[in-house]
Amino acid sequence: MSKVKRLPRGVYEPELARLQAELVKLQEWVRDEGARVVVVFEGRDAAGKGSAIKRVTEYLNPRVARIAALPAPSDRERTQWYFQRYIEHLPAAGEIVLFDRSWYNRAGVERVMGFCTKEEYMRFLHQCPIFERLLVEDGVLLRKYWFSVSDAEQERRFRSRLDDPMRRWKLSTMDLESITRWEDYSRAKDEMFVHTDIPEAPWYVVESEDKRRARINMIAHLLSTIPYRAVERPRLELPERPPRKGYERSPRDMQTYVPDHSATLPT
Repeated sequence: MSKVKRLPRGVYEPELARLQAELVKLQEWVRDEGARVVVVFEGRDAAGKGSAIKRVTEYLNPRVARIAALPAPSDRERTQWYFQRYIEHLPAAGEIVLFDRSWYNRAGVERVMGFCTKEEYMRFLHQCPIFERLLVEDGVLLRKYWFSVSDAEQERRFRSRLDDPMRRWKLSTMDLESITRWEDYSRAKDEMFVHTDIPEAPWYVVESEDKRRARINMIAHLLSTIPYRAVERPRLELPERPPRKGYERSPRDMQTYVPDHSATLPT
């Protein structure tokens, strides 16, 4: 794949701000209409899913829009119906849930790394379209995004994380093993699409060689698929402060204050 030119910051930032303002409008519509929105983020390790989710939620109310990033299942959860632990994270009326990885773990990492049996995997491929059709039939607005990145760009991002102490935590041994299992993950993704790219809940592929373009494209597409509208809110005005009634603030030496670290910085 040829190198994708990075979207200039002067183009990216104004458009991102515009789209984020539209996401706030979408949020208010979801709350007003009592809609239920589920957005699934899947893709290669280091494909940019997390940074896209961050930009989507940056200005949203966490009581309305929340992120579901489930850890590995507990011993008890392993004995449940596979979809059971995801169901409890689905939205109620007026909520948006963004799945940072989802039930598709079974079709990806679990399949490739041998964390599930062949029977469990085949059962997932059969049940997943049924599960998603039930969600859509019940009125859930389900959107599924696959972030696609080349092997060369993935390796470059992995190397940049290795050298960055602020981002090294993002790397795990599982991430690094994905380099040696690139083709296995490719085959698993292709088979997953064959079974789960259904008309009621299609997959949308986001080209993610340039993260800026990926974020802009994904957010713009999401907004285009939901018939939201601006919701009128009552105009708010700050009230006048009432006159003082003799309250005196307690002496500062009676409380413990955080040291003024900012005063030690060069100016």
